[in-house]
Amino acid sequence: MSDDGAAVVAAVEAIAERIENERDHLTQLDSAIGDADHGGNMARGWAAAADAARDLDDPDAETVAKTVGKTLMAEVGGASGPLFGGSLVFAAGELEEGVTPETAVAFAETYLEKVEDRGDARVGDQTMVDALTPAVHAFKKSVEVDDLPPIEALAKAVDAAERGVAFTVPIRARKGRASYLGWRSVGHQDPGATSTLFILEELLAVAAERLGVDPPETDAASPTIPDEDPDEAAEDGSAAASEDD
Repeated sequence: MSDDGAAVVAAVEAIAERIENERDHLTQLDSAIGDADHGGNMARGWAAAADAARDLDDPDAETVAKTVGKTLMAEVGGASGPLFGGSLVFAAGELEEGVTPETAVAFAETYLEKVEDRGDARVGDQTMVDALTPAVHAFKKSVEVDDLPPIEALAKAVDAAERGVAFTVPIRARKGRASYLGWRSVGHQDPGATSTLFILEELLAVAAERLGVDPPETDAASPTIPDEDPDEAAEDGSAAASEDD
């Protein structure tokens, strides 16, 4: 098994264990605004995904990611299967050349794009997108603008996702079953955003373990969410430099 493939398998196993440990918590969150099945569905899906990943014969990162995505689609009920799994299958193609800072950013952006498209959700709808969007933006900025090591960039993503989860509490749900509650959805933490945070936290922990370092400390109050797309920021900077010349 390639090093990248083994790393992804290890991450999937860690995520499966974490989601199982958080099953009751996720169920409690979902029972307040949904149908109380998010914890059970996610735990079942990730357990099956971990089994499927372990059974692969010498896989690369792309193969593991696609296998996990297909398994989640098959095993996770409700809207979460297509959102978490289907988006993962599509984004896995970005890992064809292995896991590098560049391919990781491309993977994250593609995954976010597909989640938004499949769920027809945007920031402020009280969904997993509220955690995923700032995480992806923070990761991209940290890699492409701040030139941080990948492990530190991933820690920034976790920071941003944690703030995104907190953001879901005081806003009204506009997508999914929670939206049926109208203003009664205000004051409740979104379970999909919460499970997204758990996944990112496990990715960080596994990355640190495989590198033989302590996970960078996370600080949810740190200003890691960019005000604009890093590509646009870079273009603006280049334009300004040209004008100065």
